[in-house]
Amino acid sequence: MKMRWVGRSGRPEGAVPDGTRSPVCLSPDLRPGLMSGVASRLVTFVVLSAVMAATGCSKETPAAASKAPVTVDPDVFWMEHPELFKTAKAETRALPTELTANGTVTPDVTRTIHVTSLGGGRVVDLKVKLGDSVKKGQTLLVISSPDLAAAMSDYQKAVADEVLSRKALDRAQLLYDKGAIAAKDLETAQDLEDKAKVDVSTSEQHVRVLGADPGHPSPLIDLRAPVAGTIVEQNVSGFEGVKSLDNTPNLFTIADLDEVWVVCDVFENDLGDVHLGDSAEIKLNAFGERLFRGTVVDISRVLDPNTRSAKVRIVLPNGDGALRPGMFAVAKFRSRKMTDRVVVPATAIMRLHDKDWVFRKQADRRFRRVVVQADGLSPDGMQEIRQGVKAGDEVVANALEFSSEVAEKK
Repeated sequence: MKMRWVGRSGRPEGAVPDGTRSPVCLSPDLRPGLMSGVASRLVTFVVLSAVMAATGCSKETPAAASKAPVTVDPDVFWMEHPELFKTAKAETRALPTELTANGTVTPDVTRTIHVTSLGGGRVVDLKVKLGDSVKKGQTLLVISSPDLAAAMSDYQKAVADEVLSRKALDRAQLLYDKGAIAAKDLETAQDLEDKAKVDVSTSEQHVRVLGADPGHPSPLIDLRAPVAGTIVEQNVSGFEGVKSLDNTPNLFTIADLDEVWVVCDVFENDLGDVHLGDSAEIKLNAFGERLFRGTVVDISRVLDPNTRSAKVRIVLPNGDGALRPGMFAVAKFRSRKMTDRVVVPATAIMRLHDKDWVFRKQADRRFRRVVVQADGLSPDGMQEIRQGVKAGDEVVANALEFSSEVAEKK
């Protein structure tokens, strides 16, 4: 009896649906065993595929754990033997407020004289030049002046008129004594004599004001120094015309340089630290570390609108003449009022990259490099710190030595 293998669809194995390829015909004896093996392998494959897919979907590959970045502070240093470096504690001291300002040396205006000629003319002899020291009454230049010639002429005429009027008065007095003239004629002669004397006196003063001597008639004016001092300005040269007083600048400026001024520009924010009577130390480029000491005598009450600064005037003695007008100066003002300031040894401060640094101790073996704002230096070698370190902080006493040791270990 022949057997047929029927699929799950109920259709005989030999039946093929329309539009499909015909299956390969197998022997009825081999067909059941072969199909059973194929089916079991197929089921196994499907199950394994599903398990693998499920496993792949449900599990994710864990990401490798990343290490946290390590940040190294370049301003912190670790020393194996910190005892090799001496430390000092920042302390508080009562110190005067110090302020530094730039300025220039100028003559004392109360000791400065502008020399001019009251008569016009032409310079015929120039006897001094800029920078010369002169004495009182010394001739500076000689001017041939038409003004003086006219004044001398008026004086001589007035003298002649006075001589004539005096003779007329003597004659009138004689005639009056004889009864030859009336009293009014004598009074008229007296009036003429009095007016003639006034004319003589006026013309004589005019000649003297122009710088000449009425007793020595001459058209030449000897312009003389009114005071002793140094010529700090000259506006005339030889054979140059000199105009009248109303439209000519001063010919010379003479200054007494035994005492000079240093005029500094102090900014608006710093004016509260400067007071009248405060002492000041002056340094000049020409004299290196040499100090000149003076006193603040005036603080301008008007600010420069462009620089927002006020002029502060310091008076300095200059007996040896070392201070010359126009020199550049640096003034350090010291207030009389004392203020508590933090100070450290000057050797504890190191200058690097246009900044001041100290090495502050943080722990037994750690030190931190800190930026500070350093100020004035006291005579005992302590330096004021305005910012960066507070009282009680422990710092390395020799910053340069410590920095060199750190550089060698790098």
